[in-house]
Amino acid sequence: MTHGIILLISGLGFLNLWMYLQQPGMIFFPYSQLAETPEDWGLDYEQVNLRTPDGLRLHGWYIPYPGAEKTLLFFHGNAGNISHRGDSVAIFHRLGLNVFIFDYRGYGQSEGSPSEQGLYQDARAAWRYLTQDRGVPASHIIIFGRSLGGAVATRLATEVEPAGLMVESVFSSARSMADKIFPLLSRVVFLRFHFNTQARIKEVSSPLLVLHSPHDEIIPFEQGKKVFEAANEPKTFVEMTGDHNYGFIRSQPAYEQALGQFINGL
Repeated sequence: MTHGIILLISGLGFLNLWMYLQQPGMIFFPYSQLAETPEDWGLDYEQVNLRTPDGLRLHGWYIPYPGAEKTLLFFHGNAGNISHRGDSVAIFHRLGLNVFIFDYRGYGQSEGSPSEQGLYQDARAAWRYLTQDRGVPASHIIIFGRSLGGAVATRLATEVEPAGLMVESVFSSARSMADKIFPLLSRVVFLRFHFNTQARIKEVSSPLLVLHSPHDEIIPFEQGKKVFEAANEPKTFVEMTGDHNYGFIRSQPAYEQALGQFINGL
């Protein structure tokens, strides 16, 4: 009996060590090569390089809109890099916003390797770039995050006071995603990442827009609803159509109209 318990404990320890090392590769899927630039999208832009609090160089693009009053701070999802967000950037440009989109550490031309705390530092660096380097008032900045970027955007919104927060196709927490993907394994494995959007959203006081599709095959619709239900007023929920990656396109024109209504109401 004792020998069996020792084997079990040893097996769980080995499993946890192996899973601990594997978890970053299960969450972050960065691409280093840039496929396009805003010039390919027909947009003027500025190359941006900024420093994180721990000394890494991040790369991004500032895409101005003539005469724009508000600026969008864009947090993308867990795969690819900023060069794969042309369709989204075009939508926000049509809505009359300046757009600042950047790559997290380890993505695109940004230095380092991604981690949860690292992404939070990257978010702070991006906010500091807009408010200090460019002198944009916090009340003129709208934070937007899709998928993993929604968790990062939410965390930043607990520390600053933007004009508004928009999160799209966001999960409620890393734990809830682990329970969905590995319902049994997640009960015995230590989770390296938290990304607890549902808990953090309770600390956000800015106007909130949550968008999610019931046809999302990666992040369950119910998780987006949980985030919305946990949030403070004022808040709005928009039900999209389509899958996780292309729902915002397949939900047009209602999607863009909903974004515009929220932005104009700020």
